[in-house]
Amino acid sequence: MMKKKLISLLLVSAMAAATAGCGSSVPANSVNSRDDLPGKKIGVQLGTTGDSDATEYEKNDGSTVERYNKGADAIQALKTGKIDCVIIDQQPAEAFVEKNDDLKILSDTFDPEEYAICIAKGNSELTDKFNSAIEELQKDGTIDSITSNYIGDEAGKHPYETPDGTEYPNGTLTMATNAQFEPYEYYDGDQIVGIDADIAKAICDKLGYELKIEDMEFDAIIAAVSSGKADFGAAGITVTEDRKKNIDFTDTYTKACQVIVVRNK
Repeated sequence: MMKKKLISLLLVSAMAAATAGCGSSVPANSVNSRDDLPGKKIGVQLGTTGDSDATEYEKNDGSTVERYNKGADAIQALKTGKIDCVIIDQQPAEAFVEKNDDLKILSDTFDPEEYAICIAKGNSELTDKFNSAIEELQKDGTIDSITSNYIGDEAGKHPYETPDGTEYPNGTLTMATNAQFEPYEYYDGDQIVGIDADIAKAICDKLGYELKIEDMEFDAIIAAVSSGKADFGAAGITVTEDRKKNIDFTDTYTKACQVIVVRNK
């Protein structure tokens, strides 16, 4: 009996030691500025501007880039110590950090960028319609109101509402997005909401279209729009010269930048 008790105690001790070892396996943060990125493991969402920025460190500075289909997966990898940092857009970064008090955003940022809606090359008629609607929605304050409903002290106070009497004689437009990018597009229950979703709704309301939103991987959006599976794409998409080779963009509707997320300790 004593021998069995001794064996049990040894097993409990071994399990406790293993658990403690797992808990201490997350390394201390080693990234405190952009200068620390060379040689580090950098997490990004596949196909994003963060991916492009990290790729430069991969090519020139010996960094390793781990690419994930979702920004949330990169954040989880950071929390568990699989990577050293995440490069991601500022607003989604702030949303992640708000929910994870063991993470922080460094003050170093990358160059400013602009978001726009992507439309298939050659579809100038739809692009022109969208540009006219975006201009009107900027002038009347609708886009600013939508943005403030998700960001800042006024969050939740300015929900977009379809104007009374709005009709949809022109059918339905399908928007391709990646609903893992809060506050621009994310799930609230089974509904996709966010800044881009509301701006798209406001544009469609103004142009007389119903809006349908299709969720997909970020790097599939441009292909879906180009092939006609979707009419346009909106997912915090940065306008770049490389993307312009394959897709057309509307006028820009907001500015952003890439930031670095790291562990607090």
